This record gives sequence, structure tokens and C-alpha cells, in this order.
Amino acid sequence: MDGQETAVATRGGGFLLAEVSPREVFTPEDLTEEQRLVARTVQEFVEREVLPHTAALEAKDWDLTRRLIRRIGDLGVLGAEVPEAYGGLALDKSTSLVIIEALGPAASFALSVGAHIGIGMLPIVFFGTEAQKTRYLPRMARGELIGAYALTEPTAGSDAMSIRTRAVRTPEGDAYLLSGTKQFISNAAFADLFVTFAKVEGEHHTAFLVERSTPGLTVGDEEHKMGIKGTSTASLFFEQARIPAENVLGEIGQGHKVAFNILNVGRFKLAAGCLGGAKAAFRDALTYAKERRQFGKPLVDFGLIKQKLAQMAVRLYVSESMVYRTGGLVDQALGGQHADSRAVMAALEEYAVECSINKVFVSEVLDFVVDEMVQIYGGYGFIEEYDICRAYRDARLIPIGGGTSEIMKEIIWKWHSLGG
Repeated sequence: MDGQETAVATRGGGFLLAEVSPREVFTPEDLTEEQRLVARTVQEFVEREVLPHTAALEAKDWDLTRRLIRRIGDLGVLGAEVPEAYGGLALDKSTSLVIIEALGPAASFALSVGAHIGIGMLPIVFFGTEAQKTRYLPRMARGELIGAYALTEPTAGSDAMSIRTRAVRTPEGDAYLLSGTKQFISNAAFADLFVTFAKVEGEHHTAFLVERSTPGLTVGDEEHKMGIKGTSTASLFFEQARIPAENVLGEIGQGHKVAFNILNVGRFKLAAGCLGGAKAAFRDALTYAKERRQFGKPLVDFGLIKQKLAQMAVRLYVSESMVYRTGGLVDQALGGQHADSRAVMAALEEYAVECSINKVFVSEVLDFVVDEMVQIYGGYGFIEEYDICRAYRDARLIPIGGGTSEIMKEIIWKWHSLGG
């Protein structure tokens, strides 16, 4: 390609507008030995420390959840995208995908960690003041302080700009009083810090850092969910909760920039988590099909079972290619500026359409794989004692959380209708 074609091809959505040489597409085969070591480290942690405790985690043992988050923090995983000045490693975005994929089989625990390191911590990395970063990030990178993200309200889901939580500045000007309700907040039961959105004087959409100990903040009861039962999901109630003025995150009236940029990061990573979970489900289905015998031979010898496994493998191959190609594009756009918050946000915004495509497609692949896994297991797939039921229920959340598939398709169509 000439220079002009290369410039077009490396833009967001550029794969539709120009031909790309295979040599310029990042694939998992391009991962460095260091990145592979990170993947093995997280995989081993999940297999050794997390999966044996699945039952306890599903039973909402929050002390165990916090201990495990602290242990994985000791490995440096939580600070992968935190600047070194604040106790992090400032690694590239492809490595962040490797970490999230490796966590994928950990189901509920993976989502608890993902909420902390993504929507809980990155708003401070991207928009925090020096004082805010110094105060919170080192402890969050170690897993001592757990983060959460409070945007959704009973009347504001996909329409994030319609939130009703209000923030009124005190006469002295040194604080804001927050009043309102937040709903479906991940990590609510054990989080120490909530990135919370409210409208100053009922008009200016703004982000605040709210500590759990804040008078006037009450955490509601756990929601009884269909799946991901090992994650905490609850409401937050603010009644004149006093937030110091220095805990405004970003600028007054610019909360939407915090919200939308962070959600885009979440979509970038959610697809990698779905990929990790789907691969684990595929391995389980394949193992069972080899072991289970009917009519004198293993299930895997039957043509229709082979077809199911082949279709699962095809979708996993495509998903893996999508996820890491996007990661490579973002890293290429960053050009090594992994600690530059503005550069990271600009790169992720450039590839917002790819992030949306990835989330839609790979979440549907996860749904497909776990559904076929239930079918391969037959009657056993419908019995609660087997992990298949949990995986089946857990997968249903992803097309809803972090931006529904319908909203993602609106983003994709808007980009297409505007010509990229």
C-alpha cells in the first residue's frame, strides 16, 4: 500500500475502506514472550487460586473476593495500565487484552476484577488530578482499595445523559451535596471508592470520587441475579452526601466525557473476557464429547457433534482474530505512549467502531458456545451440580452490560451512515 492507503486502512473502520496487507495485521502469533508470560501467570493464578473456590465465590463470600483481588494485585496485574509513577506498570493495550482473556474462565471473579481495573480505576488514570492519582491509584493497583462505577439509575440506563442524581454546591463552595439513586452497581458490597455521576445544579453532568465512608451514602441489598452470582450488584442511595470539592473528577459539566470514554475502554476489553470464557467452555465441551460414550462410541465420533464443535472453533478463531487485531491497531496508534492518558483516549475513540463490533460479535459467540455446550452435555447440562448451568446463565449478561448490543449496533450504523 502507498502512504495514503495506509493512512486510511489504519483509521477507525479503515478495514472497510482500504486493503490491508496481512503483514500489517496484529495476531496472537505476534505476542511477545513477555506478553505470553503474563498470560501464563494469570492463567496459573486462575487455575490455582480462583477456580477451586468457585462455590464460595458464587455464595457471595466478599472477604474471599477481596483477598483474591489483593493476591492478584501482588502479581502486578491490577496496575497493568496504571502509570509507573503511581505504582503501576504502564503496559501496552495488547497486554491488557491478554490479561482479561486469561481471567475469562474465572467468571464472576473476572468481572469483579474487570470492574475494578477498568471502570473503577481508569477514570482516575485518565481524568484524575495529581492529588487524586497519588491518593488512590497506588492502593488500587495493589488491590487494597477496590473501585466501582456508579452511572446507571432506575430511569437512566443506555440514556446516560438523563441521570437525575443531583449535586448542589455548599454555600462555602468547599463541597457538593449529592442526592439520588444509582442502580446495578458492580462491586457495590465491597468497593471502597465509587466513580459517581451527578448533575451539578440539576444541569451539568459531572463525575465525582465518592468514598464508601461518606456520610449520606447507603449501599442497598444485593440484587438476586440470573447469573454472575459471585459478583456484587446493588443500589447506592445518596441523601445529601457531602463530597469534598477536590473530589470532582475532571471538570464540572464534562462528566459525559468521563463516562463515554471509560465505557469505550470497557467494550474494548469485554470482548477479550468473552473470548477467554468461550475458549474454556469449548475445551470443556470437547473433553466431555471425547469421554461420554453412546451406542458404543464417544460422542465426538458422531457427525452432528463434530459439526457443533467445528462451528464453535470457527467462531473462536474469528473472535480471537478480531480482538487482537483491534489491540494491535490501538497500540500502533499509541506508538509507545501507553502512559499518556490523552493519547490512550484518542486511540480508543478512533477505534470505537471496532470496539463496538467486537463486543457485539464476541458476546454472541460466547452465547453460542455455551448453548451448544449445554446441548452436547445433554441432560447433564441442565443439572445445577455441573458448571455448565452457571456458564449458560453468566453469558447472558454481556449483551446487556457495558452498553447493550442494540446501542453498539447504533454506533456501528452511525459510523457507516456517515461514511466513516
